[in-house]
Amino acid sequence: MALIESHKAKACKPESNKAKIAKRVIEVLEFFDEEHPQATVMDIVRRFDRPQSSTSELLSSLVDLGLLHKDPGSRSYSPTPRAALLGASIQPKLVRDGVLTGLIDRLSAQTGLGIAVFGMVGLNVQIVNWRAGKRVFRTAGSGGLAGGQQERLSDSVAGLLMLSTVAQPRRDGLIRRLNAEAAPERKFNFPEVAARVQRCRDEGYITGFAGFGSIADVTAMLLPHMPDGQPLAIGFVYEPSEQIDAAGLQRTLHETVRRSVEEQSPAASVQPIFEAASWQGALEVKHG
Repeated sequence: MALIESHKAKACKPESNKAKIAKRVIEVLEFFDEEHPQATVMDIVRRFDRPQSSTSELLSSLVDLGLLHKDPGSRSYSPTPRAALLGASIQPKLVRDGVLTGLIDRLSAQTGLGIAVFGMVGLNVQIVNWRAGKRVFRTAGSGGLAGGQQERLSDSVAGLLMLSTVAQPRRDGLIRRLNAEAAPERKFNFPEVAARVQRCRDEGYITGFAGFGSIADVTAMLLPHMPDGQPLAIGFVYEPSEQIDAAGLQRTLHETVRRSVEEQSPAASVQPIFEAASWQGALEVKHG
């Protein structure tokens, strides 16, 4: 009995102060996007419903760390290159070389639809990056879609796409676990979901419900050359409509991703400067 009570206490344990701070740092950095290149203290306060005093202190700390720049005139904040480059050198080429950003730009310009990049965090699918389309679609929540949001893998077709990257028999084990842990209204037919995930593995793309509290659909495909266990997918997010040609969107995704990957130019061969200097010196001696 004491063990059960101890387990309940741990499960209900409030979020630690350090965890809250870490979460708020990420929230601040994810606030900035094409629509919000700068932010004031009050912009952050209103978005995340945080106290003004602690928010101001947090932003000042991020300025001291070189992650944010504060404009002395407008008193607004914006991310620094250091924030953008954190961890960039060890990312896959699509991310490190800016190809993914260019791909998002290209798909957005081609269609005007919302573009989402999805990743996997444990048993959740996460919106790694969100680019809003020209048309705002209705959502169940007030905030709309945003980077950082998470949904159970079985509650979004993007999650099924993530599951397709897991090898058997672990994949079926994860699907069974998701079903066992799902709320009664979220239970699903295991054979049907397992078969759909297998189709994702065979085809590399999927169309269906987007999830994340929205009424939207998504057409997404896996991105190539991702590290094992760290899949990424990119997709169009749109309000269901008879005017949407999902098969056409799949072709657009496939062709644009293919072209973006092919256009990656190999790194130029660079001779170390000290070797070059030594070689030049030797050449001068030889011909002196």
